[in-house]
Amino acid sequence: MKISVKISGLMLGLPLLAIAGQFEVSEFKLDNGLKVLVKEDHRAPVVVSQVWYRIGSSYEHDGITGISHMLEHMMFKGTEHHPAGEFSRIIAANGGSENAFTGEDFTAYFQSLEKSRLEVSFKLEADRMRYLKLDEVEFAKEREVVLEERRLRTEDQPRDKTMELFMALAFSNGPYKNPVIGWPEDIKEYTLSDLQKWYRQWYAPNNATVVVVGDVQPEAVHDLAQKYFGVLAPSRLPKLKSRTELDQTGLRRMIVKRPAKLPFLVMGYKVPVLKGTVKEWEPYALEVLTGILDGGNGARLPSRLVRGKEIAAEANVGYNLYSRLPTLLTIEAVPAQGHDTATLEQALREEIRQLLEKPVTSEELAQVKAQVVAHKVYEQDSGFYQAMELGMLETVGLSWSKAEEYVDKIKAVTPEQVQAVARKYLVEDRLSIAYLDPLLITDGTTTAETLLEDTHAR
Repeated sequence: MKISVKISGLMLGLPLLAIAGQFEVSEFKLDNGLKVLVKEDHRAPVVVSQVWYRIGSSYEHDGITGISHMLEHMMFKGTEHHPAGEFSRIIAANGGSENAFTGEDFTAYFQSLEKSRLEVSFKLEADRMRYLKLDEVEFAKEREVVLEERRLRTEDQPRDKTMELFMALAFSNGPYKNPVIGWPEDIKEYTLSDLQKWYRQWYAPNNATVVVVGDVQPEAVHDLAQKYFGVLAPSRLPKLKSRTELDQTGLRRMIVKRPAKLPFLVMGYKVPVLKGTVKEWEPYALEVLTGILDGGNGARLPSRLVRGKEIAAEANVGYNLYSRLPTLLTIEAVPAQGHDTATLEQALREEIRQLLEKPVTSEELAQVKAQVVAHKVYEQDSGFYQAMELGMLETVGLSWSKAEEYVDKIKAVTPEQVQAVARKYLVEDRLSIAYLDPLLITDGTTTAETLLEDTHAR
């Protein structure tokens, strides 16, 4: 979908930049630093409201890993004006749904409501932005909930546990080495004081973006935001340290031994992202490269390794060009029956070698670009996704207007650029590999052992 862009002053008297297109986005900033984005979508009488904070696991330091996620849990445990559980009860009573999520670069809270109920959302979110009540009893109970969540989602999931250890291997000192949920010993050692300090420091209007998508008028949303969020005091935000990842000096390899049914392999290459990149076309070329390998059934990995050679039972490629910091392009795969992870690794690296040696064909490139455009159009059917894209871009330090550029930037990628980023970034000195080596599953077993093999100095 092509979206035309122009600057216009639709909201006289407000400090705004309005972009007109098929779905119009308006932006304004309150005096206390809160940014508000409004995207009109009048196809249904509903509204999605999201509050994004620039805080997540990549902001944490050793000893308090996972505290952003822990605080997200506590945000539902009551304020000075509403007891624990009342937030969710009020949203439900108004026919809405709500939840929250924490990532490496952000923490976000959202509600979906009938359009006339937006004020309910703003009133509640503004209240817990500054008046959260952190209680020792609730904190102790919620810490057990988080530890149980970690056990269910990581400790008892061999692939997820392998991915967690893999990230800690791939990043030596960068903040992406830590899991979003935190390391278990850190979770056990949090104090209420740690949580209070984290909340006071980061939960403030000048560290947040409110995104509203739906059947609304920007002027009315602005007035509501001013009424409820505009009275909140800002915080003095600390200057972030760079925490730049050390240069990798060779292949890193790990074997994880864990009770599991199937072996598993993950490979990751350190790659740039849109934020901070010198050559802006490179992240878009990496995005296309990801599609060449894993963009549907006709892509190289499913057609060649899953169905063709039948070496892989599954193979998936991941890359997020919107990360706040340089990240990994990952390949996760499960060997097919009769094959092992070493054979699968050889096959995957052969596919990488071909990308390095020969440009992709014009037919492959056209197919990927068509898929990107189609996917982008389908995403616009979701008000939640539209809001999430705007909020994420703003929160990682990119402008929300990058969302408007995405399709045209992808369309501009050439076969030579795909080959160039492959040659530059998909090299052994940027590569980390982890194998999940299954141990026999026995009743009640929790024994696991991780062996680290560092083939080159780190």
